[in-house]
Amino acid sequence: MDSPPEAGSTPFLSLFAALSYGIASMAMVFINKAVLMQYSDSMTLLTLQQLATSLLIHFGRVMGHMKFKTVNFATAKKLLPVSVFYNANVAFALASLKGVNIPMYIAIKRLTPLAVLVAGFFSGKGRPPIQVSLSVVFTAVGVIIAALGDFSFDLFGYGMALTSVFFQTMYLVLVEKSGAEDGHSSVELMFYNAILSLPFLLFLIIATGEFPHSLSVLYEKAHSLPFLVILILSLVMAIVLNFTMFLCTIVNSALTTTIVGVLKGVGSTTLGFIFLGGVQIHALNVTGLVINTAGGVWYSFAKYQQKKRMPRKVISDTESHNK
Repeated sequence: MDSPPEAGSTPFLSLFAALSYGIASMAMVFINKAVLMQYSDSMTLLTLQQLATSLLIHFGRVMGHMKFKTVNFATAKKLLPVSVFYNANVAFALASLKGVNIPMYIAIKRLTPLAVLVAGFFSGKGRPPIQVSLSVVFTAVGVIIAALGDFSFDLFGYGMALTSVFFQTMYLVLVEKSGAEDGHSSVELMFYNAILSLPFLLFLIIATGEFPHSLSVLYEKAHSLPFLVILILSLVMAIVLNFTMFLCTIVNSALTTTIVGVLKGVGSTTLGFIFLGGVQIHALNVTGLVINTAGGVWYSFAKYQQKKRMPRKVISDTESHNK
């Protein structure tokens, strides 16, 4: 394939990419949480997800259902940072889900714009519009208030979620550049990301001591049909989420992916109070989450207005991804 099919995107494709990413992203949070409630080896889970992705694309390519350029070292070297930031983000996010309830997890992930604005200030970037700044502060205040009312507070989980915030912005910006500017398709990006991830992840599961204990636990758990169904669903949804995320970022922009992530977070926060448990409702907790969600929606609106005023310029300094 000489050029990615996403290059000539239509309004329908743009809408489809955004909607499918939003649905897949929302579903993946709950599926991963459900798996991790029964199987705590998050790095092994991520390794299995990447292995399933690479095998599916490889066999699809061999059978002629997927077409892209032959794998080469130069492209792999160029896309290596994408893989590093992606896996760092997902690894820390999965680790945080083991101790943080879904509403608080989503609230913390909305701190990404604040981290980006702070980094932009120290790197000498221009001052952001007042609405963007206020919405980001509003979002951060909501997280603090919600955390004060979170009686299931898990310091390790919060630390993991905050660390993943740093990485999620970095890899989306690189994805946008690699897809829109360098001409790589979403399937191609998925494949390179998966195969480059595997050696790194295999090293980590051995270095952290998960392997081989995690495989023996997985074998025992696999005898449970409900767990097996959830695990397979997790592997399938990882492929779907990666594809829709890359597709949305290339077809639209990293900014659009950010906005979709914020909006799907509203639904995920609400459903998180109902499903999977782990949320002790308190006035501070609810108030903080409402403020955080309102700040996220306000931020999305402010960025949309900013983009309308600058239609030819992609604002890549605030891109983030909620997984």
